[in-house]
Amino acid sequence: MTDAIDRIDERIDELWEALRGNPVLDRLFYTASEAADFSVLWHTLGVIEAILDDDPTTAIAISAALGVEAGLINGPVKSLFKRSRPLHAHDRPHTLRQPKTSSFPSGHASAAMVAAAMLSRRGRAPLWYTLGAIVATSRIHVRIHHASDVVGGIVAGVAMGKIARRLADRLL
Repeated sequence: MTDAIDRIDERIDELWEALRGNPVLDRLFYTASEAADFSVLWHTLGVIEAILDDDPTTAIAISAALGVEAGLINGPVKSLFKRSRPLHAHDRPHTLRQPKTSSFPSGHASAAMVAAAMLSRRGRAPLWYTLGAIVATSRIHVRIHHASDVVGGIVAGVAMGKIARRLADRLL
């Protein structure tokens, strides 16, 4: 099974290579990837939403959901899989932090989906999920994750986002 997944990941990486080196796409994906490190992008958007809504519980709920997501994904889940990150032979066009944790699943992808679920409680779901998809996809573009890592992160994030949103809707 892992051989088949590795072959799919290699094929997607080969196909994605045609997009790498495009200055606009490189800037978009490197910026998205870096902005979402440690979920800074999502916490910031939560604070902005809280200010616009004049409701601090918005930011608190988003940050709490992201804290649980990070604790689970970056702790026991990544430790369980211990997958190597993609190798990259070329210099990156922009600087980027190289994580030391396991590659599977993508924490950027899972956090993006949790954040999108929580931010969309007040509307604009297409905006939040599009931004989340850009962040998740950025991890393939910058060669920090395999495509299957991103898919795994999206699946985990969607599930955690649904739970977090239900809890927030019930409690707040």
